[in-house]
Amino acid sequence: MSNPAFKFDHVHIIAPDPHTTAKWYVDMLGAIIKADTIARGAPQIFVELGGTNILIRGQRPGEAPVTSRPIEPFNDFSSHNEWGTDHFGFMYDGDLKTFCDDLATKGVEFPVALKQGVHGKWLCYISAPDNVSIELMQV
Repeated sequence: MSNPAFKFDHVHIIAPDPHTTAKWYVDMLGAIIKADTIARGAPQIFVELGGTNILIRGQRPGEAPVTSRPIEPFNDFSSHNEWGTDHFGFMYDGDLKTFCDDLATKGVEFPVALKQGVHGKWLCYISAPDNVSIELMQV
């Protein structure tokens, strides 16, 4: 086991419209809004999905966020092709194809369509608001 003093807490997303972004996670993925607050002069929404905390906040006074690049496919992988966090992923315990079909009917974009990845597990990438990429993997 790695250092047991550490426990993962959250992913933090900066969004131009945090309420719309939070609603996307609720509507598309079934997340739950746990709190809707103001922190340091900007909205900060606590969203829970699969036991993971996603903090979505707006622009704070004095900040000038820039838009990140969207994920793009390469030969046999995908990447935002920039330093820093590339994506985050969730294991999906259910029929991933049916879930993805449902997401597609809701207008979710798939920069990497459902495919078999390493070790034969099904996976795909979905485009979340604010150029955030989420990998979904079949359990």
